Amino acid sequence: MTSFPIIDGLSAIADRYDALLCDVWGVLHNGERAYPGVPEALANFRAKGGRVLLLSNAPRPSDVLPAMFEGMGIPLDVYDGILTSGDATKAYLASHKHGTRCYLIGMERHLTLFEGTGVTRVEEDAAEFILAASLFDADTEEPEDYRTQLEALAARKLPLVCANPDIVVESGDRHIYCAGALARLYEELGGNVVYFGKPHGPIYDIARARLAEIAGGEIADARILAVGDGMATDIKGAEAAGIDALFITGGIAAADCGDHPERPDADKIAALMAAARLHPVAAAARLVW
Repeated sequence: MTSFPIIDGLSAIADRYDALLCDVWGVLHNGERAYPGVPEALANFRAKGGRVLLLSNAPRPSDVLPAMFEGMGIPLDVYDGILTSGDATKAYLASHKHGTRCYLIGMERHLTLFEGTGVTRVEEDAAEFILAASLFDADTEEPEDYRTQLEALAARKLPLVCANPDIVVESGDRHIYCAGALARLYEELGGNVVYFGKPHGPIYDIARARLAEIAGGEIADARILAVGDGMATDIKGAEAAGIDALFITGGIAAADCGDHPERPDADKIAALMAAARLHPVAAAARLVW
């Protein structure tokens, strides 16, 4: 088996690209603080004329995130914009495709997804559809805790809108379940799910349009690099969209990429990618310059 190309930093391939579609959780930060070297890597890419669009499966509108990022050590001037699955979800809710009465599985902060859409949060017995943004308490719950409830909702044939396709994310030194895990279970139970965010195609169409706005003109797919740590979201989504990807091994998949997060094993990465039939252009332990 051929070993996988591992680079020390973004500078090794940066000249091949004019824009980054950069994942956030697991690449820029661990849910609590920025990884060392990340702000500098983004700043250096922009200094050479590159554009940076943060592309996140966060189930919240993007306008609430800059302040949170600053608190983690990611300043405003190292990126050009943010696009979240929450943005795409909110636009979809406003279409009233499934009605206006929604049962929310998520936290109080996710009520921002309803603002200006004409959709109202209701109890599950009055709902026309479900919005899954997160578990109610991701620190203590797992998807199986929702099986009985989801079985009843699926029996009513209520569509479920998933605002975050991620299955798990890194939070500090733990992994926590996301809305994608609930959506997967709902599908297993026979329910219909509509997904927003990576790896699904619509988010990449929106991202291309946003990059064109930022750059003042269209950027060819061949000059865009997606950066992410999620094989099933970031890497799979970029490949399906015809965009190169850089796989960050020190995030959610760190345990599968070697014995130490900062020293990925090229053979193990090659085996992972072969099994998943994915073809990122390179891998790096962290997003550094």
